[in-house]
Amino acid sequence: MPIPYPPSGSAAGLTVAPVADLLGLVAYGELAAFDRMAADARLAPDLRRRAMLSEMAALEMANYRRIADRLTELGVTPGDAMAPYAAALQGYHDSTEPRDWLEAVTKAYVGDAIADDFLREIAAALSEPDRRLVLEVLHDSRYDEFAGAEIRAAIAVDPKVANRLSMWARRLVGEGLSQAGRLAGERVGLTTLITARTGGDVGVPGLLRRLTAAHTARMAAVGLNN
Repeated sequence: MPIPYPPSGSAAGLTVAPVADLLGLVAYGELAAFDRMAADARLAPDLRRRAMLSEMAALEMANYRRIADRLTELGVTPGDAMAPYAAALQGYHDSTEPRDWLEAVTKAYVGDAIADDFLREIAAALSEPDRRLVLEVLHDSRYDEFAGAEIRAAIAVDPKVANRLSMWARRLVGEGLSQAGRLAGERVGLTTLITARTGGDVGVPGLLRRLTAAHTARMAAVGLNN
C-alpha cells in the first residue's frame, strides 16, 4: 500500500513523495546502524575500540533524530516512511552477521561505504536543505579511517587474514548491491531521484556500476582482493 504522503512540494521539481522515500531509507539505515554498532562494540578486543564504536553508535541515533524531524516537517510520519525498507535492510543485516571483530569492522568499511555511496548518489537530485541534510548524516572520514586502519593492522600481523576478509567482503558487496538494486527498482520515489540525477538512459544499472567501481578502489586501499 502506498504511503499517504502530503501533496505539497519541498524541492524544485519534486513532490514530497520521492524526498520522503529517500529520507525514510536514510532514517531506517541510521536506526539499524545504531543497533548494529552497539552490538558490534561487544566484539571489540579492548576498551578503547569498544568506546570508539559506542560513540559512533550514539552519533547514528543523533543522525536518526535529525532525519525524523525533517520528515515530520514535511508532514510525513517517520515510521511510515521507514516501514517499506525494514524487511530488506533487516534481511541484509541478518544474512551478514559478523562472527568476530575483524568481520565487524570489514562490514563497517565495505557495507556501510556502499550504502553511503548509494545515498550520496541519489541525494544529489535533492534541493536544499534536504540534500545537505542527507550528506551530513553519512559516515565521515573518521569512521572509514578507523575501520580501514583496523583491517590494515590485522593484515600486517597475519597476511593470511586478507584472504578470509576478502571473501567476507565479496559476500557483503554481493548482498549490498543486490539490496540496493532491488530498492532502487521497487521504490518509485527512489527511481525518480536516480533518473533525475543520472538521466533515464543510465538509471539504476549505471548507478550500480559506479558503486562497484568505488568498492573496488576501497578494497585495494586496505589490501583486500576484490
